[in-house]
Amino acid sequence: QLKAQSVYDTLGAEIKLWGDRTMLYRLKEFKLELPHTKIDCIAFGCGTKPLVMIQGLNTRGIKGAGASLAWMYRIFAKDYRVYFFDRREQVFNGITTRDLAADVAAAMDALQLRDADILGVSQGGMIAQYLAIDRPDLVHKLVLAVTCSRDNDTVCSVVRHWIKLTEQGAMKELVSDMAERMYSPAYLKRYRPFLPLLTIRQKPKDVARFLILAKACLGCRVYEELERIQCPVFVIGGRQDQVVGSAASEEIAEKLGCKIHIYDDLGHAAYEEAKDFNQRVYDFLQE
Repeated sequence: QLKAQSVYDTLGAEIKLWGDRTMLYRLKEFKLELPHTKIDCIAFGCGTKPLVMIQGLNTRGIKGAGASLAWMYRIFAKDYRVYFFDRREQVFNGITTRDLAADVAAAMDALQLRDADILGVSQGGMIAQYLAIDRPDLVHKLVLAVTCSRDNDTVCSVVRHWIKLTEQGAMKELVSDMAERMYSPAYLKRYRPFLPLLTIRQKPKDVARFLILAKACLGCRVYEELERIQCPVFVIGGRQDQVVGSAASEEIAEKLGCKIHIYDDLGHAAYEEAKDFNQRVYDFLQE
């Protein structure tokens, strides 16, 4: 009983601390109404400088994830007001990453965000590149993490496999395959007992939506326009990336002549696994 009470007290303290932190970060989740659609949004942080984070292809969306995202990216909370924009509510067949960049631009316009720092991860990096090209007035600095600028053989093969699994209704296999390709062997070894729970919690909430957004990855062809990006850029990749391939990061940096860091022992989930990932991003943005 004493042990149970101790666990209860500890858990209660952690929940209170979590609540205090989210209050400190001025966390807000809201739905932004645009002329052509609606977008779920998360905002946190006490700073005045805007930082827009564009997440990669995911199975569940960002609704309800505000507290975990605020904690994950808490290093930015003092100096920035951080914004996450989900994909639009009404996706349509044939939507492209350039269309999704236009949605981010519309959301930023609605919130009167200008000259913002941008972090794009995976598919979010594809979107971020188009955003910097089509709306340079919105972008101050750009960080592109584990992403690509064109639909290379690696990303096409992987995404088509995920599309096939989804169409077959093999959701457990889909989530398991995504984890196996994204995370390092060391990470998977440590957390493999929790994979069955992950396959339940992360299966696509809206299968049709996931398919449309996955197919958007196959049409990214921004490479030939990269020279139109005028802002400072920092590229981060993983040498073991099995989703977009490590060469994808290197070719972006080479084309732009910009700063690059490659994690030799990590793959596509370097943004989650690398303990210094957020610090590297923060340092670049503060330079």
